[in-house]
Parts: sequence; C-alpha cells; structure tokens
Amino acid sequence: MNAPHALPDGARSVECAVADFTSVARGKIVARADFDAMGGCRLPSVVLGVTLTGGEPDAVFGPILPEDYRDLHLVPDLASAVPVPGRSDRVSVICEPAGALPRPGRAALDASALSPRAALRRVLARLAAAGLRATVAPELEFFLVERTPDGGLRPAGVPGGAGAREHALEIASLERTAMFAPYFDALFDACAAQRIPVTGHGHESAPGQYEVNFAPGEPLAMADAVWRFKRLARETAVRHGFLASFIAKPFADQPGTGMHWHASLQHARGPHAGLNAFVDEQGRDRPQLAHFIGGLQAHAPAAMALLAPWAHSFERLRRSDASPTDARWGDDDRAVAFRLPASSPANRRIEHRLPGGDASPYLTLASMLGTGLLGLQGELPRQDRGPALPRTPQDALDALHASAALRDLLGEVLVDLFVAQRRHELDERAALTDPHRDWDLRHLTEQA
Repeated sequence: MNAPHALPDGARSVECAVADFTSVARGKIVARADFDAMGGCRLPSVVLGVTLTGGEPDAVFGPILPEDYRDLHLVPDLASAVPVPGRSDRVSVICEPAGALPRPGRAALDASALSPRAALRRVLARLAAAGLRATVAPELEFFLVERTPDGGLRPAGVPGGAGAREHALEIASLERTAMFAPYFDALFDACAAQRIPVTGHGHESAPGQYEVNFAPGEPLAMADAVWRFKRLARETAVRHGFLASFIAKPFADQPGTGMHWHASLQHARGPHAGLNAFVDEQGRDRPQLAHFIGGLQAHAPAAMALLAPWAHSFERLRRSDASPTDARWGDDDRAVAFRLPASSPANRRIEHRLPGGDASPYLTLASMLGTGLLGLQGELPRQDRGPALPRTPQDALDALHASAALRDLLGEVLVDLFVAQRRHELDERAALTDPHRDWDLRHLTEQA
C-alpha cells in the first residue's frame, strides 16, 4: 500500500485517518517524530468494532474482535498525504489497519480484513488480473440544514441574511446558491488543498439540497475524494453556522440524498490498452456491457445493505422521488437503477443510481466493480427488470449475510462485522418511542 512519497518537511504533526463503515474519519493526531518511528500510529481495535452510537455488539467483541480492545497498527498510504486546511504544520494521511491482531484463545486476525478501503483495493486487483481497469466519477448530493426546537430539520437560513431561508423548492436556483457562496468558496478552497477534483455544483431537487460533481478518476482515489469531501462539507458548514448533511431522506415529501457513480472499464494491456472495454472498434456495445449490468442486477439484493446502510436509508427508496426502487436498467432513464447515459463511444459508461449519500464510497465501489466483474466473467444475462430488491433493512442484511459472492469479494470478516453492527443498531433504534426523531435525525444528520 505504501508509495514512495515523503511527508513535507514542514509537517510537525500528522493526522492518521482511517475509514470504518461510516463516513466519519476515525484516528488520531500524532507528532511527526512518533509517526515516523511507528510507521503510522496505533489505535485501539474497539474503534472499528463499535456502532455509530458507540454500541458494542456481542456478535463483534469476542467472535470477531478481541474483547480486551488491544491496539492495532494503522499503516499510512503516503500517497494520500494532503494538507489540513488552515494548518501549515499538519498533514492528513489515510491509513489502513494492517498486520496480525492477536486474539487470546483464537487465531490472530488479519487487521486488513476490517478495512473497507482494503476491500476496494482487493477488488481493483481482481480487475487488473482480468486485464481491466476502471474509471469512475461520482455525483454527490447533500443538504444544508439546521435543527428545529422539536428535534426536526429545516433548510438552513442564510448566515447574516436577515432571515433569508428557502421555504419551497427553488430547483436550479443560482440566486439561492449564490447566497451560500461564502460556504461553497471555503469548501472548494479546502477541496483544492486536499486534491479533491470537484468540477461543479448546483441547487438540486429539494429545498436546501445541492449536488457536487467530480472529475473522472481512478476508483481508489475517487473513493478517498468522496470520503474526504463529506468531512470537509460538514466541518465547513459548522463554521458557517449550519449543518451539511448526507442523511438519506431529511424531508419526507422531498427527494432524498443520492451518491451516483458513473463507471467505465478500459483494457489495461494489449493492443487495445486504454480503450473503452464496453465498445468495439466500430463504437458498438460489446456483450461485456450487458454482462456487467447482469452482474450488478444479480447481486443487487445482497449489495443493498451496503448501498442503503441504515434503516432510515430505506425511506429514500420507499418514497422514491426519482430514486430507483428495483434493479432495472435503461438508456438515459433516471428512474432506473443502472442507467446508460447518452455519450460518445469513448465515454460509454454505466451510472449506478442505487447508492445513497449515506453509503460508504469504498464499499459502494467495491460492490459495484466487483459484482460487475462477476457478471462479465460469468457472462450473466442483462435482465429487463432484474430481481426484486429488499424492502426492509432486515431483509437486506439477511441477503448480504447469505451472499457467497459478496463474502468472497469483501471478505468473511468484513461482512460479518458490518452485519453485526447494523443489526445491533436496528435493535437499538426499535426500542425508541420515536425512532425517526430520536435515532435517525439525532445521529445520522451529522454522521451519515
């Protein structure tokens, strides 16, 4: 994982950031000398085992992770080192857990099995072994909101704006977007500092909702970019007096939050190296495009637990408002799960519209590229509608737990850990009198 990069000489401290199943960066800040001496840093293993609310599932501690919370080693990917905005003496580096994690009375655990980022790297290695590489580009939606006294949400008021606030949908409004220009300017300055390739933004289809577009790139780099963007969006919003949220469905009567991924495959070697693998020399669709979609469709029921990770995520799917509700594909149709946008042959690609903005970009891409590759290699047929998708989080978790394909792609340990955490959260949420207010809005507004 380590690349031959060095940290800048002026860095006196290093932020070691690791991704779990949420979009919240975990880790610690260490002195440069300690970072160099340890080759990263150490972190209690409990951090990767607890739920979003700090719960400790019985199915995790003991069966998967050591009960004594012993440390694991975070190994840095030095190629990911970027400045911390506003700090000339600190850099942020994305790390992954690695090495053997001893478990008394049991076989040691390979700590990389806990990492969604490592799972994506393994899928990319499978693509490379098949003579392919992928190019992806995300479109990410989010809301600018503030909390109400009764525990709900409303669109954010303009800071210093004499009460200016969006009360009904102002779709594609340049005027409303301009009112938040100080926020977006600060956010995009931070993106530039961290090499996040944002290419544009605009007001989306719900009050307070905006979409940000990213340039196409290599999958791991783009997953890193989305993961870092979500953090910067939240932190910058708080400094401006409101919240940026990737919660799936903040307003029941409005569209939800999507994270749509455009993906194409290229030949990685041979006489066609660099050319789009979905089309032939005459620019016509090759069978591989249909087989890739067939793989996405065949494994969509199991992947839904990753693409809609919380109980609240299913509100976006049940009340669709342009969110897909089944595994259909279509030409330039935004109501389907797998859209083929109108494009030139060189840009022939698939848009995956099932993932919510609250999903892990690493697990989303790992499942998308992995199951598409399975379809291509197995020559799976593309179906008109595809299989029925789970309608509840419980059904989605059951499908993921039972999926031999997703277990093979992501790893047995990762799937078992993900399922155990989400089931624990479902039980915690179900015990509340008002789960939507006291679990969904309370926790997901700032952590989804």
